[in-house]
Amino acid sequence: MKGDFKLANQKDSINVRELINKKKTTLNTNRFIEAFVPKFLLGIATISIFTTLGIIFTLLFETVEFFTRIPFLDFFTGTQLKPLGENAQFGVLPLLTGTIISSVIAMVVAIPIGLMSAIFLSEYASDRVRRILKPILEVLAGIPTIVYGFFAFTFVTPLLRQIIPGLEPTNILSPGIVMGIMIIPMVASLSEDAMSSVPNAMREGALALGSTKLEVAWKVVVPAAMSGIVASFVLAISRAIGETMIVTIASGSTKNFTFDVTQSMQTMTAYIVEVTGGDAPAGSTLYYSLYAVAMTLFVFTLVMNLIAQYISRKYREEY
Repeated sequence: MKGDFKLANQKDSINVRELINKKKTTLNTNRFIEAFVPKFLLGIATISIFTTLGIIFTLLFETVEFFTRIPFLDFFTGTQLKPLGENAQFGVLPLLTGTIISSVIAMVVAIPIGLMSAIFLSEYASDRVRRILKPILEVLAGIPTIVYGFFAFTFVTPLLRQIIPGLEPTNILSPGIVMGIMIIPMVASLSEDAMSSVPNAMREGALALGSTKLEVAWKVVVPAAMSGIVASFVLAISRAIGETMIVTIASGSTKNFTFDVTQSMQTMTAYIVEVTGGDAPAGSTLYYSLYAVAMTLFVFTLVMNLIAQYISRKYREEY
């Protein structure tokens, strides 16, 4: 009996010792993981920062080289863009006007439709209808932009030419409209999220005072969610400014400095595609103009994003 008792105690002590060793191993592993994970996550976060800095420095250095050859004022005030030939001219105004006009047309299409869709989804649609319609609406955001480009060129432009006889085969009106269709989900989804965050108590209070459903939507919910709505507009504008394939396919490559939407125009992104796909020898002025236009586009979109952040922070309503 004593031998069996000693043997049992010995086994218990071995089991306890093994448990202690396993616990120590587990604690050491946990300590290593806890020390490693923050450093790993910091490294991952740092990659995006260094990537952004690399893009900025690359654009900046090549842009500076361009402005050593072409005067700064000539670039931003010139109305002629003729990058090929002996007397090459590098005025960016034709590209700026094409970019701005196409973006304005897109917002004229996207803002009313997107905002009305957001109001319906937030204030009028039932939960079942909202769960069905919102994913369908957001499917538009998943369609490749090159598909939108061919849609604008092969369907929208011929349709518009039947209505507007003077419309050129490639023009800025058609891609502007299709870009507006493309960014409707962004406006509608972000605006609907902002409206849904408005407390129901505000709606119920307005209804209790005798307001109609429409008055509650326009005079209570929309003003309360205005920061999010405006931020969605600005982000949508940034998306339209940076669009490439639609304008490359449907707007043509004519570098016209005009405000006539029926004519062929070129945007900054389309010019970048044209230069990178052409025979621009490295080190030439045409090659460096690519970076100057890209830097202009980068600053343009950066300013729009900063404006969106400023508006969302300044006019944010917290409930």
